[in-house]
Amino acid sequence: MPKKKPAKLSGDDIAAPLSAQVGESIDTWWWLSHKGTTISFLCISLFALLIRSAVSMFPYSGAGTPPRFGDFEAQRHWMEITTNLPAIDWYRNGTYNDLTYWGLDYPPLTAYQSYIHGIFLRMFNPESVSLLTSHGHESYLGKLLMRWTVLSSDLLIFFPAALFFVLVYHKNRTGSSKSEVAWHIAMILLNPCLILIDHGHFQYNCISLGLTMGAIAAVLCESEVLICVLFSLALSHKQMSAYFAPAFFSHLLGKCLRRKNPILSVLKLGIAVTVTFVIVWWPYLHSLDDFLMVLSRLAPFERGIYEDYVANFWCTTSILIKWKKLFTTPSLKSISLAATILASLPSMVQQIISPSNEGFLYGLLNSSLAFYLFSFQVHEKSILMPFLSATLLALKIPNHFNHLTYYALFSMFPLLCRDKLLLPYLTLSLLFAFIYHTKQKTKASSSSFTNFPGYVSLLRTHFFISLALHAVYLTIQPPQKYPFIFEALIMILCFSYFILFALYTNYTQWILSSHFRSKDKEKKQI
Repeated sequence: MPKKKPAKLSGDDIAAPLSAQVGESIDTWWWLSHKGTTISFLCISLFALLIRSAVSMFPYSGAGTPPRFGDFEAQRHWMEITTNLPAIDWYRNGTYNDLTYWGLDYPPLTAYQSYIHGIFLRMFNPESVSLLTSHGHESYLGKLLMRWTVLSSDLLIFFPAALFFVLVYHKNRTGSSKSEVAWHIAMILLNPCLILIDHGHFQYNCISLGLTMGAIAAVLCESEVLICVLFSLALSHKQMSAYFAPAFFSHLLGKCLRRKNPILSVLKLGIAVTVTFVIVWWPYLHSLDDFLMVLSRLAPFERGIYEDYVANFWCTTSILIKWKKLFTTPSLKSISLAATILASLPSMVQQIISPSNEGFLYGLLNSSLAFYLFSFQVHEKSILMPFLSATLLALKIPNHFNHLTYYALFSMFPLLCRDKLLLPYLTLSLLFAFIYHTKQKTKASSSSFTNFPGYVSLLRTHFFISLALHAVYLTIQPPQKYPFIFEALIMILCFSYFILFALYTNYTQWILSSHFRSKDKEKKQI
């Protein structure tokens, strides 16, 4: 029999398997992820700690600027107060606790954290927390010990919470590859905004955000009592954790309403919340005056609806509408509260009607954005709240997450420049861009929102304007008549992006409702 001639292979026939092989070999994260999530997490954690340590070698808020210094001095002063005075006097004005000098204005769990860290400082450097005489203390050892307290807080609370979330999230998520898990871990642990604020500027947001992330992971594994305990602790550490409260409340309420005995379910969660708050707040619950004294410190309404140039609604519109002149402070409190509730309401209603884990994650993002954009007395650092939520959704909205990271960092640019953190700002921005672009293309939730005419060109224009503003801010002196003109332009640009992003995420969350309803119909037909 004559031999069959081999079929001629076309260029496409050869290219197809070759491209498949190349695609398989291009897995950037394979070397890190092939041995499993735990090893990936440990390796990325070590690198994240190295980055944090490097940033902490730079200046901090208020370094060498008497008489009040900055956030570093505020945190040190709270350690001084808590280690030298009884708990009942921590929030009370007195001879040894002048509340006009960085008075404690966070909930009791922050005070307990300050007490523990203050004991640590007193063991190795007692003069750094000595009562009254330590104001403005900036010795090398004192600064080193203070930096270690932030690193240890990150390592003991934020890192375990990140591992808890990643394990639960990717267990429930179908089709997660090991490389995607490793990339997601990197996005969470190498959060450039959090690193710059906590380890550069100097704060302890890693504690409240870590407790919140633990509560989010508990939602995903349906441990409702643990949710209530962890989120109550987050609220008791920083009142800004209330940015997430509408999402937790609406999701849990939506779940409870679908049970045989919803009242009993709500009561059980209410007991868990109450017990947690009673334990944390116990020293201040013996009298109504003491309790109200602490509450008054947590809500500094006398400062006005805004202070610095923050990329939210009130600051941005104040260029045209002089809110502080038109309305009294009580009126502005009511207006901002109403605006925040209205902005949070669509997201809350969606979760009450159709609670789901994915919808809950979008709800966290939308409620925290609503608070950032419309609530009373917002700070630049408050962008950490919506940014954490976006980080948890990084695999679902990768392109939007990339843009949000850029504008979240840019919104804090003037603050970080004042703290002399320009080099860490630029380095972490480039590091994020590098790690972000090592991710392989994955299936992400798409939305017709990104197809709106002119949307992509608008973002491109935004980006080039922001680059120009970086250069202008660093090289040109503002006119004497308008000394904060560049800060105002940065604020306007970032606010315009945040508004677009909030519209997109609210739209996406509501699209989920129809998606899950169609799935339920398919199940019923089967």
